[in-house]
Amino acid sequence: MVETTQKRQVILDTETTGISTADDHRIIEIGCVEMVGRRLTGQTFHQYINPQRDIDDGAIEVHGITNEFLADKPLFADIAEDFLRFIEGAELVIHNAPFDVGFIDHELAKLKDEPRRVNTIATVLDTLRMARDKHPGQKNSLDALCKRYDVDNANRELHGALLDAEILADVYLAMTGGQVSLTLTAEEAVESTSDDKIDVEPGQIQTRQPLVVIRASDEELAAHQAMLEKVNESSGGQCVWLRHD
Repeated sequence: MVETTQKRQVILDTETTGISTADDHRIIEIGCVEMVGRRLTGQTFHQYINPQRDIDDGAIEVHGITNEFLADKPLFADIAEDFLRFIEGAELVIHNAPFDVGFIDHELAKLKDEPRRVNTIATVLDTLRMARDKHPGQKNSLDALCKRYDVDNANRELHGALLDAEILADVYLAMTGGQVSLTLTAEEAVESTSDDKIDVEPGQIQTRQPLVVIRASDEELAAHQAMLEKVNESSGGQCVWLRHD
């Protein structure tokens, strides 16, 4: 088995019946996407949950999930083990982490003989706090960050846990260095860390026609320069492509 030290991160979002666990509001949707070495693996966890209570009208206006839709969905107790297994050992990347972690722990506390809480099985990175540190005095909602970092959220008419997690993954990558969210399968993720070399016999090497060189237009060069400057700004002046020394 090939060992890898690449960090495993799970970008997570939830939707709820309301805004406060003090009023016993519950989770109704969990969405997670997995990222290893800053690349999405294609592994996800997504589940709608029957909260066994009514959803506030204001919450329905935000996420569009109704009581009727959730009537035949499983309870949190039914999906808890699969969910905890998915996030175990990962760094959770969450926008406004205290909200989501508070709700998850609220659900775990309702389970009989379940002592675990989020901070006992995973670490947490709060992208809202990160954004406030990087952009003090500015709007730092997920929508605002999408606009600031040119992340496409055109399909986000309503909030949805899995969609928001996917969008947050792109925002997080942009905030922490500007790398695009390349995807790869789990098999490719393992293969990419392998030290095995492919032996090529001399007879297998084939000649090929010279490559055609297509030079960038002035418009493309200007767009490329603008992107480098944006990466440089988001990385605190660490963009190596703009260094001239």
